[in-house]
Parts: sequence; structure tokens; C-alpha cells
Amino acid sequence: MTASGTDLSRTIDAFVASFNDPDLDRVMSFFAADARYLPGRGPELRGLPAIRASFAPQFAGRFGAMTFDVYDQVIDESRGRATIRWACRLDFTGAHGRRAIPPLRWFARLRYGGRMQWHGLDVFHFDSAGKITGKFTYATFRLPLWERAR
Repeated sequence: MTASGTDLSRTIDAFVASFNDPDLDRVMSFFAADARYLPGRGPELRGLPAIRASFAPQFAGRFGAMTFDVYDQVIDESRGRATIRWACRLDFTGAHGRRAIPPLRWFARLRYGGRMQWHGLDVFHFDSAGKITGKFTYATFRLPLWERAR
């Protein structure tokens, strides 16, 4: 038996909010110890230390100020699954922008006015306690399809 769909929906909302805060410790609290993470690009990672290391650069501001807006959410309560479709918005114009990787910061400012976005979706697997056991990010491109943010 898994957590209810309402609980999974709240968990997803809280998980995304922790990315947007940004609070890496809180993000990591949603994962089970043996969780798997498949980034949009790269090999599958296993376990909290590997997942944390993968997320650390974005929480350090290496990609500017990063926020996620969720467009759609689909919950499969009976299987402990959820899918979200989102936009990732990057802002290089403020204090976080100064900490970003210089070539990316310069490119974003010259090409996109300092704000960019890209789209994707995540499929989540949950255990019976409501912890994330799998986070699988998907996209239809090798590199993010950058566009000027609204």
C-alpha cells in the first residue's frame, strides 16, 4: 500500500518548493537512502551521496538562480508513481547570477537577456512511506533547448 494520491501530490509540491527555496538538505530529505536518480543527461546515480553531489552545483548558484514551475501533475496512487511537467527558469541578472559559471552567465546575458528557460518532465517512484525511490528526468534533446524566459 502506498501513500494516498493527495499525499503524493503534497509531497511533490513540497519537493519542488524545496528546490525553489533553495534548500538542498530539505530536497534530500524526500529521498529514500537507496534512491535512484536519472538526470536528463548522464548516467543513473544511486544513493543519497551521489544524488546530493549531482544537485550541489545548482544549489551553489553555478547555473544562476534556478526555479521550477510545474505545469501538470499526474498521480498514480495505486503504484506509488507521479509525473510532473515543468519549466526550469534560470536567472543570471541578480546576486546568484554572479556565482554562475562565467561562460554560461555571459552567454545567457548576451543571447537571452540574462533569463532562460527549458522544459522537461520527471517521473517519480515512491515507497510505502512516501519517500522517493526513483526520480527520472526526461527530455527530447541532448542539451537543454534554451529560450528567452517570459
